[in-house]
Amino acid sequence: MHLHDFWFLLIAVLWTGYFFLEGFDFGIGVLTKALARDRAERRVLINTIGPVWDANEVWLITAAGATFAAFPDWYATLFSGFYLPLLAILVALIVRGVAFEYRHKRTGERWQRNWEHAIFWCSVIPAFLWGVAFANIVRGVPIGPDKNYTGGPFDLLSPYALLGGLLTLVLFTFHGALFAALKTVGDIRRRARRFAGLSGLAAGALAVGFLVWTQAESGNGRSLPALVVAVAALVAALVMNRLGREGWAFALSGITVVAAFAMIFLALFPDVMPSSTDVRWSLTVTNAASSPYTLKIMTWVAGFMTPVVLAYQAWTYWVFRKRIGTQHLPAAH
Repeated sequence: MHLHDFWFLLIAVLWTGYFFLEGFDFGIGVLTKALARDRAERRVLINTIGPVWDANEVWLITAAGATFAAFPDWYATLFSGFYLPLLAILVALIVRGVAFEYRHKRTGERWQRNWEHAIFWCSVIPAFLWGVAFANIVRGVPIGPDKNYTGGPFDLLSPYALLGGLLTLVLFTFHGALFAALKTVGDIRRRARRFAGLSGLAAGALAVGFLVWTQAESGNGRSLPALVVAVAALVAALVMNRLGREGWAFALSGITVVAAFAMIFLALFPDVMPSSTDVRWSLTVTNAASSPYTLKIMTWVAGFMTPVVLAYQAWTYWVFRKRIGTQHLPAAH
């Protein structure tokens, strides 16, 4: 395996890990309005991800940084051509992080309600736009011979891309509902399981439509098994949720997310950004990569730091593994 192939694989792992972890974060944000009945229940939901949401976003920083360092032409074309949706995602993530920290700083009704609105909308927007972005990446966008994006912002809003956005939004909400069922007690836990059942059926319909469409247009022999795994894991997650096996249901919904994004990257390789204008102008793992020496230095750094980061994050989840409910909330705010 060449170093540029290895770094494509590693970047795929980083992005997939980000969506596995941040996916249920976004789902919890959506559930603060879709599931919670009052402020106490919203606090419970937010507290389930309170200790881990910022660590989950480290995966985004690492994935974007690795993309920039290993494939600078891919990064340049992606972030210039997708400027508006990526800017909207960035602003939403910033506001969302501020909302988590500032919501409890004052006890006023209006203050807390506004920050809770921010948490909801700034979870919905990235969850939808990430699906739009990756749908366009795998299907291809207008790229010229100079490796520059030649389309406009509305070229990114095809029916296929919008379906991808709906899938990630609903799938992350399903993933978040199962996480809520796993991390809470009492009535909110029971309602989270019911909500997961309904949202899982919607996610299943969208997943079949989007993934089959992807396989038909961009897929290959490598991506087909990932499609099968994604659909099978989602069905199994619904079964486990109905049986009350919340840990298994959450793990299987995570496998669904991982398999769906693995399929995208498997369908994409060896391209990193296909050109819909002319296949000869597509960005590939070879023509978009950094020099071999740069990739070699990066490999040594990644080999040392990746286990450290994984160990620390695993420890964090272990420490904050207990369930919570409204009875565990402090009386203040």
